[in-house]
Amino acid sequence: MSSWNGGFQAEVTVTNNSDAPISNWTASWSQPGGNEIQSVWNGAWTAHGDHIMVDNVAWNGALAPGASTSFGYTSLGTPPPASAAISCGVS
Repeated sequence: MSSWNGGFQAEVTVTNNSDAPISNWTASWSQPGGNEIQSVWNGAWTAHGDHIMVDNVAWNGALAPGASTSFGYTSLGTPPPASAAISCGVS
């Protein structure tokens, strides 16, 4: 979404591509060494070294087939490319 010297803000869209509704989701990715998440909104995050996991919060976990939601975060470091791999799964 935006970047500045030494940091960036990103938005991630989570879409239910299945034929069934889901009630919870988790997004995860590995970020470059030296990057440090500062804040997350519309999600609850945990870090395990450079591996980041963001779980839904109470108001955005349930997704009908084809429905989407999003979360955002700010981080110190270098922004990932727009095509960076983020895994999503039902939790």
